[in-house]
Amino acid sequence: MSVPAARAERLLDRLLARGLDALLVTTLVDVRYLTGFTGTAGGALLRADGSGLFLTDFRYQEQSAAQVGAPWEIAVVDDLPRALAETLGAAGRLGVDETSLTLRAARKLRESLGDAWELAGGENEVAKLREVKEAGEVDALRAAARLADEALAEVVAGGLAGRSELEVAFELELAMRRLGAQALSFPPIVASGPRGALPHAQPTDERIEPDVLVTIDWGAELDGYCSDCTRTFATGESLPDWAREIYDVTLRAQETGLAAIATGTTGREVDAAARAVIEQAGYGDRFGHGLGHGVGLEVHEGPTLSRRGSEEPLAAGNVVTDEPGIYLPGRGGVRIEDLVVVGEDANEILTGLTKDLQVIA
Repeated sequence: MSVPAARAERLLDRLLARGLDALLVTTLVDVRYLTGFTGTAGGALLRADGSGLFLTDFRYQEQSAAQVGAPWEIAVVDDLPRALAETLGAAGRLGVDETSLTLRAARKLRESLGDAWELAGGENEVAKLREVKEAGEVDALRAAARLADEALAEVVAGGLAGRSELEVAFELELAMRRLGAQALSFPPIVASGPRGALPHAQPTDERIEPDVLVTIDWGAELDGYCSDCTRTFATGESLPDWAREIYDVTLRAQETGLAAIATGTTGREVDAAARAVIEQAGYGDRFGHGLGHGVGLEVHEGPTLSRRGSEEPLAAGNVVTDEPGIYLPGRGGVRIEDLVVVGEDANEILTGLTKDLQVIA
Protein backbone atom coordinates (compact mmCIF):
# COMPACT_ATOMS: atom_id res chain seq x y z
CA MET A 1 0.00 0.00 0.00
CA SER A 2 1.34 3.44 -0.92
CA VAL A 3 1.99 6.07 1.75
CA PRO A 4 -0.96 8.27 0.61
CA ALA A 5 -3.27 5.26 0.55
CA ALA A 6 -2.20 4.15 4.05
CA ARG A 7 -2.71 7.65 5.41
CA ALA A 8 -6.13 7.93 3.77
CA GLU A 9 -7.09 4.60 5.32
CA ARG A 10 -6.14 5.79 8.80
CA LEU A 11 -8.07 9.00 8.25
CA LEU A 12 -11.09 7.00 7.09
CA ASP A 13 -11.15 5.23 10.46
CA ARG A 14 -11.43 8.60 12.19
CA LEU A 15 -14.08 9.78 9.73
CA LEU A 16 -16.26 6.74 10.35
CA ALA A 17 -15.79 6.98 14.12
CA ARG A 18 -17.34 10.46 13.98
CA GLY A 19 -20.29 9.32 11.89
CA LEU A 20 -19.35 11.51 8.93
CA ASP A 21 -20.28 10.99 5.30
CA ALA A 22 -17.24 12.94 4.11
CA LEU A 23 -14.34 14.95 5.48
CA LEU A 24 -12.95 18.10 3.86
CA VAL A 25 -9.27 18.97 4.36
CA THR A 26 -8.15 22.43 3.25
CA THR A 27 -5.12 23.27 5.42
CA LEU A 28 -2.25 22.99 2.96
CA VAL A 29 0.17 21.17 5.27
CA ASP A 30 -2.51 18.54 5.91
CA VAL A 31 -3.28 18.30 2.20
CA ARG A 32 0.42 17.71 1.55
CA TYR A 33 0.54 14.99 4.20
CA LEU A 34 -2.43 13.17 2.68
CA THR A 35 -1.76 13.60 -1.03
CA GLY A 36 1.87 14.66 -1.58
CA PHE A 37 0.78 17.94 -3.20
CA THR A 38 3.18 20.84 -2.46
CA GLY A 39 1.38 23.70 -4.20
CA THR A 40 -0.46 26.63 -2.63
CA ALA A 41 -4.04 25.89 -3.70
CA GLY A 42 -5.72 22.58 -3.08
CA GLY A 43 -8.14 20.61 -0.95
CA ALA A 44 -8.84 16.96 -0.24
CA LEU A 45 -12.24 15.34 0.20
CA LEU A 46 -12.41 11.85 1.69
CA ARG A 47 -15.76 10.05 1.48
CA ALA A 48 -17.10 7.37 3.81
CA ASP A 49 -16.80 4.76 1.05
CA GLY A 50 -13.01 5.34 1.04
CA SER A 51 -12.85 7.24 -2.24
CA GLY A 52 -10.92 10.49 -2.32
CA LEU A 53 -11.05 13.65 -4.41
CA PHE A 54 -8.23 16.16 -4.70
CA LEU A 55 -9.36 19.59 -5.88
CA THR A 56 -7.15 22.32 -7.25
CA ASP A 57 -7.24 25.05 -9.89
CA PHE A 58 -5.80 25.42 -13.41
CA ARG A 59 -2.40 26.65 -12.18
CA TYR A 60 -1.66 23.29 -10.58
CA GLN A 61 -3.09 20.92 -13.18
CA GLU A 62 0.29 19.54 -14.25
CA GLN A 63 1.89 19.66 -10.80
CA SER A 64 -0.96 17.76 -9.18
CA ALA A 65 -0.87 15.15 -11.94
CA ALA A 66 2.79 14.53 -11.11
CA GLN A 67 2.45 14.56 -7.32
CA VAL A 68 -1.00 13.19 -6.43
CA GLY A 69 -1.77 9.49 -6.76
CA ALA A 70 -4.24 6.85 -5.59
CA PRO A 71 -6.61 6.91 -3.84
CA TRP A 72 -7.03 10.53 -4.84
CA GLU A 73 -8.88 11.40 -8.04
CA ILE A 74 -7.88 14.84 -9.34
CA ALA A 75 -10.43 17.51 -10.19
CA VAL A 76 -9.42 20.89 -11.61
CA VAL A 77 -12.13 23.36 -10.59
CA ASP A 78 -12.88 27.07 -10.64
CA ASP A 79 -14.91 27.21 -7.43
CA LEU A 80 -14.31 24.70 -4.62
CA PRO A 81 -17.65 25.12 -2.74
CA ARG A 82 -19.63 24.74 -5.96
CA ALA A 83 -17.56 21.72 -7.00
CA LEU A 84 -18.20 20.11 -3.63
CA ALA A 85 -21.94 20.64 -3.98
CA GLU A 86 -21.85 18.92 -7.38
CA THR A 87 -19.75 16.05 -6.03
CA LEU A 88 -21.23 15.28 -2.63
CA GLY A 89 -24.77 14.44 -3.59
CA ALA A 90 -28.07 14.90 -1.82
CA ALA A 91 -27.42 15.03 1.94
CA GLY A 92 -25.13 14.07 4.75
CA ARG A 93 -22.60 15.23 7.34
CA LEU A 94 -19.45 16.96 6.09
CA GLY A 95 -16.62 17.12 8.60
CA VAL A 96 -14.50 20.28 8.65
CA ASP A 97 -11.59 21.45 10.78
CA GLU A 98 -13.10 24.10 13.02
CA THR A 99 -9.63 25.25 14.11
CA SER A 100 -8.77 26.55 10.63
CA LEU A 101 -11.98 27.05 8.62
CA THR A 102 -12.82 30.75 8.52
CA LEU A 103 -16.34 32.08 9.01
CA ARG A 104 -16.30 33.32 5.41
CA ALA A 105 -15.33 29.91 4.03
CA ALA A 106 -17.93 28.20 6.20
CA ARG A 107 -20.62 30.59 4.95
CA LYS A 108 -19.70 29.87 1.33
CA LEU A 109 -19.84 26.13 1.97
CA ARG A 110 -23.27 26.40 3.57
CA GLU A 111 -24.57 28.52 0.70
CA SER A 112 -23.31 26.02 -1.88
CA LEU A 113 -24.32 22.83 -0.08
CA GLY A 114 -27.68 24.00 1.19
CA ASP A 115 -29.57 22.79 4.24
CA ALA A 116 -29.30 19.11 3.34
CA TRP A 117 -25.64 18.98 4.33
CA GLU A 118 -24.54 19.56 7.92
CA LEU A 119 -21.12 21.11 8.51
CA ALA A 120 -19.76 19.08 11.41
CA GLY A 121 -16.93 20.96 13.09
CA GLY A 122 -14.30 19.14 15.10
CA GLU A 123 -10.60 18.87 15.81
CA ASN A 124 -8.07 18.67 13.02
CA GLU A 125 -8.14 14.93 12.29
CA VAL A 126 -5.12 15.01 9.98
CA ALA A 127 -3.03 16.91 12.53
CA LYS A 128 -3.71 14.11 15.01
CA LEU A 129 -2.47 11.56 12.46
CA ARG A 130 0.63 13.64 11.83
CA GLU A 131 1.65 13.45 15.49
CA VAL A 132 2.85 9.86 15.04
CA LYS A 133 5.65 9.77 12.49
CA GLU A 134 6.33 6.97 10.05
CA ALA A 135 9.86 5.66 9.50
CA GLY A 136 10.31 7.75 6.36
CA GLU A 137 9.29 10.89 8.21
CA VAL A 138 11.79 10.20 10.97
CA ASP A 139 14.48 9.72 8.31
CA ALA A 140 13.64 13.17 6.89
CA LEU A 141 13.70 14.78 10.34
CA ARG A 142 17.01 13.09 11.14
CA ALA A 143 18.55 14.41 7.93
CA ALA A 144 17.25 17.94 8.58
CA ALA A 145 18.68 17.90 12.11
CA ARG A 146 22.08 16.71 10.91
CA LEU A 147 22.17 19.40 8.26
CA ALA A 148 21.31 22.07 10.85
CA ASP A 149 23.98 20.77 13.23
CA GLU A 150 26.60 20.93 10.50
CA ALA A 151 25.59 24.47 9.57
CA LEU A 152 25.89 25.82 13.10
CA ALA A 153 29.22 24.08 13.69
CA GLU A 154 30.49 25.76 10.54
CA VAL A 155 29.30 29.22 11.64
CA VAL A 156 30.55 29.16 15.23
CA ALA A 157 33.95 27.96 14.03
CA GLY A 158 34.40 31.57 12.92
CA GLY A 159 33.81 32.87 16.45
CA LEU A 160 30.97 34.89 17.95
CA ALA A 161 32.41 37.85 19.88
CA GLY A 162 32.70 40.97 17.76
CA ARG A 163 30.18 39.86 15.16
CA SER A 164 26.64 41.18 15.10
CA GLU A 165 23.68 38.96 15.92
CA LEU A 166 22.33 39.65 12.44
CA GLU A 167 25.62 38.61 10.84
CA VAL A 168 25.61 35.30 12.70
CA ALA A 169 21.95 34.68 11.83
CA PHE A 170 22.54 35.51 8.15
CA GLU A 171 25.60 33.28 7.91
CA LEU A 172 23.68 30.47 9.58
CA GLU A 173 20.89 30.78 7.03
CA LEU A 174 23.42 30.78 4.18
CA ALA A 175 25.18 27.72 5.60
CA MET A 176 21.91 25.77 5.84
CA ARG A 177 20.96 26.74 2.29
CA ARG A 178 24.40 25.84 0.99
CA LEU A 179 24.16 22.42 2.63
CA GLY A 180 20.86 21.71 0.90
CA ALA A 181 18.05 23.07 3.07
CA GLN A 182 15.03 23.99 0.96
CA ALA A 183 13.92 26.52 3.58
CA LEU A 184 14.36 27.46 7.22
CA SER A 185 12.14 26.01 9.92
CA PHE A 186 11.90 29.61 11.21
CA PRO A 187 14.14 32.71 11.17
CA PRO A 188 17.15 31.96 13.41
CA ILE A 189 17.21 33.45 16.91
CA VAL A 190 20.58 34.85 17.97
CA ALA A 191 20.32 36.57 21.36
CA SER A 192 23.43 37.74 23.23
CA GLY A 193 24.01 39.25 26.63
CA PRO A 194 20.90 40.88 28.17
CA ARG A 195 18.89 40.09 25.03
CA GLY A 196 19.16 36.42 25.94
CA ALA A 197 16.35 37.11 28.42
CA LEU A 198 13.99 37.39 25.42
CA PRO A 199 12.88 33.84 24.52
CA HIS A 200 12.00 34.85 20.95
CA ALA A 201 14.48 37.66 20.44
CA GLN A 202 15.03 38.91 16.90
CA PRO A 203 18.68 39.39 15.92
CA THR A 204 19.93 42.97 15.90
CA ASP A 205 22.95 44.71 14.41
CA GLU A 206 24.55 45.10 17.84
CA ARG A 207 27.94 43.46 18.30
CA ILE A 208 28.21 40.40 20.49
CA GLU A 209 30.31 41.23 23.54
CA PRO A 210 33.00 39.04 25.10
CA ASP A 211 32.23 37.10 28.29
CA VAL A 212 28.46 36.87 27.75
CA LEU A 213 25.98 34.11 26.99
CA VAL A 214 24.65 33.75 23.43
CA THR A 215 21.53 31.68 22.71
CA ILE A 216 21.05 30.39 19.15
CA ASP A 217 17.78 28.71 18.15
CA TRP A 218 17.67 27.46 14.56
CA GLY A 219 16.30 24.81 12.25
CA ALA A 220 16.44 23.58 8.66
CA GLU A 221 13.64 22.34 6.43
CA LEU A 222 14.51 19.37 4.23
CA ASP A 223 12.02 17.47 2.07
CA GLY A 224 9.25 19.37 3.84
CA TYR A 225 10.32 18.33 7.36
CA CYS A 226 11.67 20.72 9.99
CA SER A 227 14.40 20.48 12.57
CA ASP A 228 14.56 22.55 15.76
CA CYS A 229 17.48 22.95 18.14
CA THR A 230 18.83 25.49 20.63
CA ARG A 231 22.30 25.85 22.11
CA THR A 232 23.69 28.52 24.41
CA PHE A 233 27.36 29.46 24.21
CA ALA A 234 29.80 31.59 26.22
CA THR A 235 31.99 34.16 24.49
CA GLY A 236 34.73 34.02 27.12
CA GLU A 237 35.93 32.29 30.27
CA SER A 238 35.08 35.23 32.54
CA LEU A 239 31.35 34.63 32.77
CA PRO A 240 29.64 35.89 35.94
CA ASP A 241 28.71 33.23 38.47
CA TRP A 242 24.96 33.68 37.86
CA ALA A 243 25.43 32.84 34.17
CA ARG A 244 27.19 29.57 34.90
CA GLU A 245 24.59 28.74 37.54
CA ILE A 246 21.57 29.17 35.27
CA TYR A 247 23.34 27.20 32.54
CA ASP A 248 23.92 24.29 34.91
CA VAL A 249 20.33 24.39 36.20
CA THR A 250 18.89 24.54 32.68
CA LEU A 251 21.03 21.62 31.55
CA ARG A 252 19.93 19.51 34.51
CA ALA A 253 16.31 20.36 33.77
CA GLN A 254 16.75 19.50 30.11
CA GLU A 255 18.32 16.13 30.88
CA THR A 256 15.58 15.42 33.43
CA GLY A 257 13.03 16.13 30.70
CA LEU A 258 14.82 13.75 28.34
CA ALA A 259 14.70 11.01 30.96
CA ALA A 260 10.96 11.58 31.50
CA ILE A 261 9.97 11.37 27.82
CA ALA A 262 8.48 7.91 27.29
CA THR A 263 5.47 6.17 25.84
CA GLY A 264 2.57 6.30 28.25
CA THR A 265 3.78 9.51 29.92
CA THR A 266 1.79 12.68 29.31
CA GLY A 267 3.22 15.97 28.11
CA ARG A 268 2.16 17.54 31.41
CA GLU A 269 4.14 14.98 33.38
CA VAL A 270 7.28 15.51 31.30
CA ASP A 271 6.97 19.28 31.66
CA ALA A 272 6.48 18.94 35.43
CA ALA A 273 9.59 16.78 35.82
CA ALA A 274 11.86 19.28 34.08
CA ARG A 275 10.16 22.31 35.60
CA ALA A 276 10.67 20.97 39.13
CA VAL A 277 14.46 21.22 38.69
CA ILE A 278 14.22 24.90 37.80
CA GLU A 279 11.70 25.62 40.55
CA GLN A 280 13.84 23.92 43.19
CA ALA A 281 16.79 26.09 42.13
CA GLY A 282 14.67 29.21 42.72
CA TYR A 283 14.10 30.19 39.09
CA GLY A 284 10.57 28.86 38.58
CA ASP A 285 9.15 32.29 37.73
CA ARG A 286 11.82 32.76 35.05
CA PHE A 287 10.72 29.72 33.01
CA GLY A 288 7.43 30.86 31.58
CA HIS A 289 6.92 28.77 28.44
CA GLY A 290 6.14 25.11 27.89
CA LEU A 291 8.88 22.51 27.85
CA GLY A 292 8.33 21.41 24.26
CA HIS A 293 6.19 20.68 21.24
CA GLY A 294 5.86 18.31 18.35
CA VAL A 295 7.86 18.84 15.14
CA GLY A 296 7.28 17.49 11.65
CA LEU A 297 5.96 19.14 8.50
CA GLU A 298 5.50 22.15 10.78
CA VAL A 299 7.98 23.29 13.40
CA HIS A 300 5.17 23.62 15.93
CA GLU A 301 2.60 20.83 15.97
CA GLY A 302 1.27 18.28 18.44
CA PRO A 303 1.81 16.85 20.93
CA THR A 304 2.55 19.59 23.45
CA LEU A 305 4.74 19.27 26.54
CA SER A 306 3.46 21.95 28.91
CA ARG A 307 1.50 22.64 32.07
CA ARG A 308 -1.61 23.02 29.92
CA GLY A 309 -0.82 20.19 27.54
CA SER A 310 -3.02 17.24 26.75
CA GLU A 311 -3.55 14.41 29.20
CA GLU A 312 -3.19 12.01 26.26
CA PRO A 313 -0.04 9.90 26.75
CA LEU A 314 2.92 10.11 24.41
CA ALA A 315 3.13 7.40 21.77
CA ALA A 316 5.98 5.77 19.91
CA GLY A 317 6.62 7.84 16.81
CA ASN A 318 5.97 11.21 18.43
CA VAL A 319 8.80 13.65 17.73
CA VAL A 320 9.07 16.39 20.34
CA THR A 321 11.39 19.10 21.58
CA ASP A 322 12.75 19.34 25.13
CA GLU A 323 13.71 22.99 25.63
CA PRO A 324 13.68 24.44 29.13
CA GLY A 325 15.04 27.93 29.67
CA ILE A 326 15.83 30.50 32.35
CA TYR A 327 15.50 34.18 31.44
CA LEU A 328 16.76 36.95 33.74
CA PRO A 329 15.64 40.44 32.60
CA GLY A 330 18.53 42.86 32.18
CA ARG A 331 21.15 40.13 32.52
CA GLY A 332 20.65 37.28 30.05
CA GLY A 333 19.29 33.82 29.59
CA VAL A 334 19.84 30.18 28.68
CA ARG A 335 17.83 27.72 26.61
CA ILE A 336 18.96 24.21 25.67
CA GLU A 337 16.91 22.15 23.23
CA ASP A 338 17.01 18.71 21.68
CA LEU A 339 14.71 17.04 19.16
CA VAL A 340 13.60 13.60 20.37
CA VAL A 341 11.91 10.62 18.72
CA VAL A 342 9.79 8.73 21.25
CA GLY A 343 10.45 5.00 20.93
CA GLU A 344 8.81 1.86 22.26
CA ASP A 345 11.89 0.87 24.25
CA ALA A 346 14.37 3.74 23.80
CA ASN A 347 14.24 7.26 22.46
CA GLU A 348 16.47 8.73 19.76
CA ILE A 349 17.89 12.24 20.06
CA LEU A 350 18.16 13.71 16.58
CA THR A 351 20.18 16.80 17.52
CA GLY A 352 23.82 15.91 17.98
CA LEU A 353 25.80 18.97 19.10
CA THR A 354 27.32 18.86 22.58
CA LYS A 355 25.42 20.48 25.43
CA ASP A 356 28.52 21.15 27.54
CA LEU A 357 28.96 24.91 27.87
CA GLN A 358 31.31 25.80 25.02
CA VAL A 359 33.41 28.93 24.95
CA ILE A 360 33.30 30.46 21.46
CA ALA A 361 35.37 33.63 21.58
